Amino acid sequence: MVETVQTGVKRLFETGAHFAQVKSRRHPSMKQYLVGTKGRQEIIDLAQTVKQLEAAKGAMGALARDGKTVLFVGGKVEVSGLVRNAAERIAQPYVATRWLGGTISNWTELKKRVDRLAELSDKGSFEALSKQRTKLEALRLERERERLERRLDGLAGLAKRPDALVVIDTKHEQHAVKEAHEAGIPIIAIMSSDCDPSEAAYPIVANDASRAAVGLLLDELVSAFERGRAA
Repeated sequence: MVETVQTGVKRLFETGAHFAQVKSRRHPSMKQYLVGTKGRQEIIDLAQTVKQLEAAKGAMGALARDGKTVLFVGGKVEVSGLVRNAAERIAQPYVATRWLGGTISNWTELKKRVDRLAELSDKGSFEALSKQRTKLEALRLERERERLERRLDGLAGLAKRPDALVVIDTKHEQHAVKEAHEAGIPIIAIMSSDCDPSEAAYPIVANDASRAAVGLLLDELVSAFERGRAA
């Protein structure tokens, strides 16, 4: 176990995962996960991060084995592409732009939009609808489809409310976190020292603004999901 933790710490350290926020931005509950400072930045205890990651990977594997749906959430510019790629790799839904209010709390209404997008995205259905309308009305249908595609982003394939969320930066994604909590949906979260670790069932304390760190952690979580699905 010691060697595994040491190896994990080294891999994370190389991505800059140990850099936290400045002390003035630290959430009070995060002090236990920090080991010192470098300049104005506080430093994360990566040995604890490795253990947190292992727990989160166990949860991802269990979700996959049970056929559950995991919604990936991360709209920050620096990580949005990573979030999209991670979710698509295991064919799971994602929000890699701004969180759409009501995604969870008003699922019935969102499902109507998802179904409408599916109808407009189906070539046969779209052509049939277009033929019944004037050129102007057909143009409006096309614009409606484009608008829904932009807003729904990676939610188009979401058939039911998600069973869990993987969130990058719970402070930035506070609306998604709030809706998940209200619905009793567990959260696996990659979060820096300005976040509240109690907001996630499986917090992973690391530099959530580092593409390299977030990419490594997402790869580990997705790989665990793949192994669980194959078991």
